[in-house]
Amino acid sequence: MAKPSVLSGIQPTADSFHIGNYFGALRQWVSMQETHDCFYSVVDLHAITSEFDPKVLKKRTLTSFAQLLAVGIDTNKSTIFVQSQVPQHAQLAWVLSCFTGFGEAGRMTQFKDKTQKGGQERSSVGLFTYPILQAADILLYQAQSVPVGEDQRQHLELTRDLATRFNNQFGKTFIVPEAFIVKESAKILDLQDPSAKMSKSSPQGCVFILDEPEVVMKKFKTALTDSGKEIKYDPVNKPGVSNLLGIIKAITSEEMSLIESQFVNKGYGDLKTYTGELVVEKIIKPFREKTLSLLGNEKELSTLMTQGAQKAEKVAANTLRNVYEKVGF
Repeated sequence: MAKPSVLSGIQPTADSFHIGNYFGALRQWVSMQETHDCFYSVVDLHAITSEFDPKVLKKRTLTSFAQLLAVGIDTNKSTIFVQSQVPQHAQLAWVLSCFTGFGEAGRMTQFKDKTQKGGQERSSVGLFTYPILQAADILLYQAQSVPVGEDQRQHLELTRDLATRFNNQFGKTFIVPEAFIVKESAKILDLQDPSAKMSKSSPQGCVFILDEPEVVMKKFKTALTDSGKEIKYDPVNKPGVSNLLGIIKAITSEEMSLIESQFVNKGYGDLKTYTGELVVEKIIKPFREKTLSLLGNEKELSTLMTQGAQKAEKVAANTLRNVYEKVGF
């Protein structure tokens, strides 16, 4: 029996993924390879909706692709590709944009949030329409499932609406995708501000996978903790300590009570050092080493990118051909 298909993408908007990306999404991507027909993309078309440097984008795209391989995405099990190398994404996005209401696109909360920060006059049309490109990404591969966080749920609803609208007008063309909610996905918070999710916009509170071990240890040793001395999991009253304990649990899968028992009569300094060393040994060292090794052979990496794009295009081209026929092209 054919495996259900799933699509997910990650933007190449930083020099490195961070451990929040790993625990929140990438680790699930790896495990889903056993149960799903997976399409994973470095979505570089999405990365140009705001100001960017072409040379930096190219480097980050290559690095992102290498990191996906390093964390365990297997080219024999999954289709891994760079979005811009599969032209059907942009082609389907145009068709879908002609079936999207202006008010419908304007209600997307992420567009509202970003235009409030940068001002509407400085925002591009691409930023306004990128949820439609996101819908094209999903529908091209007839994805039955899409791993989403809360911030992307509204975009998936738009995708579902567009698929249903097109199907109603032209007959069954797209699979209407469902949200794939990952159970107990670890939410890693900023080391300097444990009230916020870990983000590349906070360099000192963010642990990047390609950080050198010494840099990682310094970030953990200067992590913000809480008042009092007790080391216990209490996200409301002890968010800093709880974040560190949560990272340990995400790596070891041990019961929280057992983790807490290891720190009886110990201080916050012990907790910070232990967490940092665990992250370095289990995540930073192996993934950093593998990524740098892959980046050291750019020719081989480019070959894998080309092969992935060709594999993705075979599926995408079938979908687009059907769409074009339906609309009279």
